[in-house]
Amino acid sequence: MATHGKRYEKIAADVEEKIYDLAEAIRFLKAHKSAKFDETAELAVRLGVDTKKSDQTVRGTVGLPHGTGKSVRVAVFAAGAAADAARAAGADFVGNEDLIEKVKGGWTEFDVAVATPDAMKEVRKLGKVLGPRGLMPNPKTGTVTDDTAAAVRESKAGRVEYRMDRHGNVQVPFGKLSFDEPKLVENCTAIITAIRSARPAAAKGVFMKRCTLSSTMGVGLRVDVRD
Repeated sequence: MATHGKRYEKIAADVEEKIYDLAEAIRFLKAHKSAKFDETAELAVRLGVDTKKSDQTVRGTVGLPHGTGKSVRVAVFAAGAAADAARAAGADFVGNEDLIEKVKGGWTEFDVAVATPDAMKEVRKLGKVLGPRGLMPNPKTGTVTDDTAAAVRESKAGRVEYRMDRHGNVQVPFGKLSFDEPKLVENCTAIITAIRSARPAAAKGVFMKRCTLSSTMGVGLRVDVRD
C-alpha cells in the first residue's frame, strides 16, 4: 500500500470534499507548493470511450497560450532544404541517416521528434526505441511534415500532445506553478477545449467523465469541466 510523506498529508488535510472550480483548484495548488523546485501542473481526464474500439481513440496536439515553462529539445529527421529550415528554426538536433543510427543505439535525449514523409520510411524502423517513449513522429500530431520549420517553432512555443492510454485516461502538463493563475487557467482551458473537440463520433454518453488537477508533489483535486 502506497504511503505519503508528512508534507503531502498536511496538504491533503486541507482538501475539501467537493468538485472544485478550475480557477479555485489552481489557486489551491499554487498556495500549497511543497517542493523546492518549480512543480509542474498537470491535468488528468477520464474519458467515456470504449478503449477496445479503434474509432474511439483520442489523440492530438494543442498549443498552450503561455507555453509549458519547459525548455523543449526538438530532433528533426530530414535532409536537404527541410533540414536547413529546421536548423534555422532552432531545432536542437537535425540529421537523417546519421541521426537514425544514433537513435538505433538507444539515444533519445530529446522531447519531440519531427520527420519529413521521406525520412519516415526509415524512422518507422525506430519504433522499438521511440514508441515506448512516446516520441514516434505522427501525422496526427503534426510531427510528420515537410514544413519542418513550423513544426519546430510550434514545439518550442509550447505545443503539447494529449493521448489516451489503454484505460481511457489522458494526462497532460499545462505549465509550472510559478505561472500566474490566469495563465494556468488559460493553458488548462485550452487543453480541455481541445480534448472535448476531439470527441469521437462513436462515443456514447458522458465524454469527459472525471477531471483532476495536480502538481508534481501535490494532491489531486476533482475539477468541474461542464460547459
